[in-house]
Amino acid sequence: MDCSSAAAAGPDRAGTPPRGSIVPVARSDPGASAMNWNRQSPSPMPSHRYRPHTERVPVPITERRWPTRQLTEAPLWVPVDLRDGNQALAEPMDPARKRRLFEQLVAMGYKEIEVGYPSASRTDFDFVRDLATGDLVPDDVTIVVFTAARTDLVERTHESVRGLPNVVLHMYTATAPTWRSVVLGHDRKSLHRLILDAAADVARGAEGRDGVRFEFSPEVFNLTEPDYVLQVCDSLTELWDASPDRPVIHNLPATVEISTPNVYADQIEYMHRNLSRRESVILSVHPHNDRGTGVACGELAVLAGAQRVEGCLFGNGERTGNVDLVTLALNLHVQGVDPMIDFSDIDTVRRTVQYCNRIDVHPRHPYGGDLVYTAFSGTHQDAIKKGFAHHRAAAAAAGVDPDVAPWDVPYLPIDPHDVGRDYEAVIRVNSQSGKGGVAYLLQERYGVELPRALQIDFARRVQRATDDGGTEMTAAQLWKLLHDNYSHRGDLDWWAVEHVEGGDRLRVRATLGDRALDCDVTAGGPVEALTRALGESGTEVEVIDLSQQSVGTGRDAEAVTFAHCRVGEHPTWGVGLDRSVTASTLRAVLAAVSRAPSPAPA
Repeated sequence: MDCSSAAAAGPDRAGTPPRGSIVPVARSDPGASAMNWNRQSPSPMPSHRYRPHTERVPVPITERRWPTRQLTEAPLWVPVDLRDGNQALAEPMDPARKRRLFEQLVAMGYKEIEVGYPSASRTDFDFVRDLATGDLVPDDVTIVVFTAARTDLVERTHESVRGLPNVVLHMYTATAPTWRSVVLGHDRKSLHRLILDAAADVARGAEGRDGVRFEFSPEVFNLTEPDYVLQVCDSLTELWDASPDRPVIHNLPATVEISTPNVYADQIEYMHRNLSRRESVILSVHPHNDRGTGVACGELAVLAGAQRVEGCLFGNGERTGNVDLVTLALNLHVQGVDPMIDFSDIDTVRRTVQYCNRIDVHPRHPYGGDLVYTAFSGTHQDAIKKGFAHHRAAAAAAGVDPDVAPWDVPYLPIDPHDVGRDYEAVIRVNSQSGKGGVAYLLQERYGVELPRALQIDFARRVQRATDDGGTEMTAAQLWKLLHDNYSHRGDLDWWAVEHVEGGDRLRVRATLGDRALDCDVTAGGPVEALTRALGESGTEVEVIDLSQQSVGTGRDAEAVTFAHCRVGEHPTWGVGLDRSVTASTLRAVLAAVSRAPSPAPA
């Protein structure tokens, strides 16, 4: 086996770089002008106390194949929320919460579920027994139980699963050098002997039982010498007499992340390419998230040959957590790959996990957080609004439902409908928002589309209001602000007196601020009558544009009119809302007049 210390790939501790390496230019070098833009200074943190991964574990040099591969199908997902996730909770789940989470996992489509560490606590033992005796496990679901490599614990674990038709006995032992010597007090040889003895106990306990398979985790795999973990895993494959129809699972945990994800991928690919009886082995991974790269480690590990991934919903687990199965699965969905797990009601999943773990899911958590499909930025909102319009138009042109049409909307990598979200919170308005966001909310909530020039004018007023208040605005608050700023607040009456030559004789009565308008005019229609009446009273008004839409349905329907007028030399906007279309139009013109910068003459 050709293993080499990765220290050969970087500068040594004495400061001598290997041939061909790239070395940063020192800041003190007078010729380092290219670095003058970076003015960062050394921090007071004692970084020298820690060693890079290259000095902690040898990483086999291979001709990497994983970088050119693509994820084209989902691995076997194995949630460990009820075991690994549960042991990390400040208040571990009681039986009712464990039962609820188990049922949620089954409903989502998980077919292999780690349910506990029955030899470690009475609660876990009783929960496994309840699953076995209560007929709570569907025929196509395999139960995984966890045990340390110790005879009495193995026996207790076998006792817990009596009566379950499909079981994986998961045995673990820490194998990394520090754990071997400091925690367990073994060298390589004696620890291997201990593992083999416990594995024999695991096999004996399953004699005469169908539907029982075995799993081994060399805990802290990513810090264990590759030749040693390969030797241990191969010996268990042989001892457990693995075959393609009864494969063993070798689960390789990044128990504590210590390197970039590509290094973990190299380690997994090495095992994938060198394990004996490979067709009889399910290669599994169990990434943690200490460096914040658990998801990347999981994805790269699958590219490198892993077939099975253990993790938790929303990434619960010790320290910074286990790899997040929600993100991993929906990352596949966004690439057009079926994750084989149902997240079509992600809010129910999230609420269940929060209830069972008593830990909130962050509002920015990928896919499941409250704010992940929400835009506050004006440029983002405008792009999303236009993207939605284009998506709906393209779906209509193709004659398909927008919910199944190909998705390509800016800033939304996934259609919120796919995971059971509506579009109501996609755009929310605060001081960072622009006209697109304001217009979108009014269109979605009230079905009205503001004329573009009015969008620009109103957006400035919204920004002033949100700047003053320091909070966001709902659609209802925007609707009120629109009418507070653009509506006619006075009285209005109009009626046709008689039809005469040249048009209709109309009577118009209205209040405009502190003055009253009472005119009897002949005109071609109500708007012309109003503008003539206003002109006769000293206010010249030109109606540049009128647009009308409806708000509500049935008896609650009202007409809304947007009037763009020129009052004297000043362009201005007014909004009218009334059950009568004509009254709505007249109110919009009166509102525009009342908003003119200079008061009309009496």
